[in-house]
Amino acid sequence: METTVNLNKINGLLPQLDCGACGYKTCNTFADFITTNPDEIKRCIHLNGKTNELKDVLSCHSCNAKGMGDKLGWKDSLQREFDFILDCFENEPGPKETILPYNPTLVKELGIKKGDVLIGRPMGMSCGCPVTHCGIVTDVDPRNGVIYWCVTGPLTPRSQSFIDIGFYVSQAYEGIIKESRSEIRLGCRYWFLPRRCMLQWRHSGLVNAVTRLRDGSFKVRVEGLLIG
Repeated sequence: METTVNLNKINGLLPQLDCGACGYKTCNTFADFITTNPDEIKRCIHLNGKTNELKDVLSCHSCNAKGMGDKLGWKDSLQREFDFILDCFENEPGPKETILPYNPTLVKELGIKKGDVLIGRPMGMSCGCPVTHCGIVTDVDPRNGVIYWCVTGPLTPRSQSFIDIGFYVSQAYEGIIKESRSEIRLGCRYWFLPRRCMLQWRHSGLVNAVTRLRDGSFKVRVEGLLIG
């Protein structure tokens, strides 16, 4: 009962604007995320004077909170089962992704470099994603036209200049697995849920690099991506 009450308090302190600036489709989904990641409340730009009160509620809630996978029943927003949740690396603004523009020569033509803000839409991942993605470039391979970036919410391109690369193919995700219901093995394909996916749709990918960390979590690279 206390867990439910506290979650209601958390929702009550959020603005309920569903603006998407935090990287989540709704404030209620963001509330589920910060119950297990209280340090991320800074992503909400509309808290104003409620920040400290929300921190207190999250502190009380953390003792009873379940993991996101358990709370979702290991099903995505379309009620399809998945095996693990892919989290971001600590101190990075969003999921780390390797992408290839449909026109790789754009990397040279537009002079894309580390720190640039980009927007584009992924195609070729099964049915493709209907959401325009925004991100900050972390590295570039101009010879092959490959871009490495961290996907963020729409707030960054709204507040500063950006480069539109059009359609691209997502080649790989890298991140941390803290929650899973399956054994994570190299060379196996899994259904997974990127924690910050605004649609909360499951993805599929092949784990082709995995390192077990001291806290029991896994650092992974996932390629051969599909949606649905």
